[in-house]
Amino acid sequence: MLNANSQDTIAAIATASGAGGIGIVRVSGALCQYIADQILGHCPPPRYAAYLDFKQADATLIDRGIAIYYSAPHSYTGEDVLELQGHGGTALMQILLARCLELGARQAAPGEFTRRAYLNDKLDLAQAEAVADVINAATTEAAKSAVRSLTGAFSDVVNQLLAELINLRLYVEACLDFPEEEIDFITQGRVAEKISNNQQVLENIFSKAQQGVLLRDGIHVVLIGQPNVGKSSLMNALSGEEVAIVTPIAGTTRDTIKSEIQINGVPLHVIDTAGLRDTEDEVEKIGIARTYRATETAHIALILIDAAHGIGDKEKAILARLPHEITKIWVHNKIDVSLEEPRVEVMEGSVHLFLSAKTGLGLDLLKTHLLSLVGYQQNTEGVFMARARHLDALKKVRQHLVNACSQINMAELVAEELRLAQEALSSITGEFTPDDLLGEIFSRFCIGK
Repeated sequence: MLNANSQDTIAAIATASGAGGIGIVRVSGALCQYIADQILGHCPPPRYAAYLDFKQADATLIDRGIAIYYSAPHSYTGEDVLELQGHGGTALMQILLARCLELGARQAAPGEFTRRAYLNDKLDLAQAEAVADVINAATTEAAKSAVRSLTGAFSDVVNQLLAELINLRLYVEACLDFPEEEIDFITQGRVAEKISNNQQVLENIFSKAQQGVLLRDGIHVVLIGQPNVGKSSLMNALSGEEVAIVTPIAGTTRDTIKSEIQINGVPLHVIDTAGLRDTEDEVEKIGIARTYRATETAHIALILIDAAHGIGDKEKAILARLPHEITKIWVHNKIDVSLEEPRVEVMEGSVHLFLSAKTGLGLDLLKTHLLSLVGYQQNTEGVFMARARHLDALKKVRQHLVNACSQINMAELVAEELRLAQEALSSITGEFTPDDLLGEIFSRFCIGK
């Protein structure tokens, strides 16, 4: 959590670490004009890009570049902001930052600029989180969705539903003021119908948010099985490059190998693991232990078997050791040898997919099935970036609306469930967000943003 004084003037290098063509030092707070006077000789007019010398206290030249001053409240943070844009040398940026700190600013904490923007009502919390998502987007679709959230698309639909819930809650609470009346205000006001309409809107929001979480976080897939069933070959086939060594020697892969790829804009985090077998090799034993640890955090386990061999006792033993909650798919590999057709079958409640990692036959079936398992939709238009906490909040709203419907004849309970639904929904944009959560959210930002 950020405990720093929000009245301090803060400064940080806003561009990525390392050398670059341009580097930016950003300053926010009441000392901006004073710092500009000392470094530049004068403070430029607001929103005017001035080409000036950046100087030390003894008037020696630090650099020459562009200075832009933004007066409060017309800035990113809502405070006075000064941006010094110079050459992007690592040492040069550090010297310029040190000069700002010498003049009374302090080093900004991670995410502190954006936190101030949130606290000064320049962004709501969902938009503030989208700032980090835009920066960290790993795919084109993720970047598009993050920009939608940053520009308020997610917040707008949340606020529209919030307004409906507030109006409905006010109506129900008003009914409580007339308990002696014989008129059934709940029925007259079509409260159950309105709750049902709100539930439909909520499900649409949830679907788009769930898709956004998927575009942001991706799918974690672990490849497991006995030695020489083609795990590394499948890893290479999915990655489109030779990221894992493939040999006919059992035990070639002794440690987990990770590869980041994407399918239709969805990040796929694939982990190739050591072959599971009884061994006396200490290094291989460590690799096998890491294999089972990898399954504890994965969404999907692809259990590879030789299509000609099928599922035997050893494969069943592997299945028995996997976490119950992980989604499991039997992948019958090497159909180019067994001369079978690529296909997906459901047998005894389990999914079996037949393919050849060597030739790529059936690989598209696997990719399509992986996306379908996590609720991927082909059309991502209108999808906004979201996080796990947003989904948790929407699930709470869903449950409170279900509770309200089940108690529709008891106005007091309906009003309370609507209040709780309103509070859960408001936490997305930050109206009811505790300080400790704010600290957790902004501490994950980069310094300078």
